[in-house]
Amino acid sequence: MKDLARYLLQHLVVDFSGQITTEKVREFLRKDDSREARVLLSKVIEDKGVDDLLVVVADCLKDYISVGITDEVIRDQLNTYAES
Repeated sequence: MKDLARYLLQHLVVDFSGQITTEKVREFLRKDDSREARVLLSKVIEDKGVDDLLVVVADCLKDYISVGITDEVIRDQLNTYAES
């Protein structure tokens, strides 16, 4: 049972439901004048969309599944992506 649980945890896939677009990202960040928000928005614009953002963040969040995915973990991953 332990091996099966470990296997399933290692092969769990993180995905996002709902429609997220560059415009939706702008809407979420509109009132946020922090450096992190500006850098993230610049990266999304530079990448011409959110596809790379969603793939990279979902992939990175897999490392946190066993310990918990929190708002702070997601913010850290967004910052890491934006500064890459």
